Amino acid sequence: MVTSPTITQERSTTTLPKTYPNYKVIVLNDDFNTFQHVSDCLMRYIPGMTSDLAWELTNQVHEQGQAIVWVGPQEQAEFYHQQLRRAGLTMAPLEAA
Repeated sequence: MVTSPTITQERSTTTLPKTYPNYKVIVLNDDFNTFQHVSDCLMRYIPGMTSDLAWELTNQVHEQGQAIVWVGPQEQAEFYHQQLRRAGLTMAPLEAA
């Protein structure tokens, strides 16, 4: 009996990096925070927030009941969420994006 040589394939050694999920910071509408307070808090605590965007998001909170004000890594999301909550805003729980 004649045997043929065994061919072994090389195993791939490349690994794909797995990224951590992003989290959404969501402000909810309420009956006690003013537009000005919500807008001021967004500008104070969310990096890179402009006055125009803060007002747009504040209007979205009022009209739609909520707005996603920031999306990013969990640790930063927790920090911004905590700051906004401490400033008196009504916050949804952090949510994976």
